[in-house]
Amino acid sequence: MKLVITVIFFSLITSLNYNAQAQNDFAKLEKNVNIRAKGLIQELNKTKDTLILQSGSLINKVYSVSTDYEREVDMVVNDTHIKIPLNQLSKGKHVFVAVQSPIRIVFVVKVFRDNEWLLAMQEERLALKND
Repeated sequence: MKLVITVIFFSLITSLNYNAQAQNDFAKLEKNVNIRAKGLIQELNKTKDTLILQSGSLINKVYSVSTDYEREVDMVVNDTHIKIPLNQLSKGKHVFVAVQSPIRIVFVVKVFRDNEWLLAMQEERLALKND
């Protein structure tokens, strides 16, 4: 009986920790898993505030459309590797399109926090350092 209670206790503690950690993410990437998109590596960095795209072939252009139907990212790349900072994007869902002629690879990035939150957090850290 004591073993069962211990197992239940640790499982609850770890599940609560997992939920608290998930809320700290800046963004979430929903990759394109289509077989034609396997040549484009889509990743977020460790802090999840930068989108990293890599490919064996040339990436011609990358653009995104937000939930407000605005193009917040619109860049000509002409390279096989690019890093796109997500801290300049508005909060919400962004549909990204990576153009590799003749195909277009579509994937989604959901931004959970806005830039104002990051600025407030940085100011708080600066205030703590000055004290």
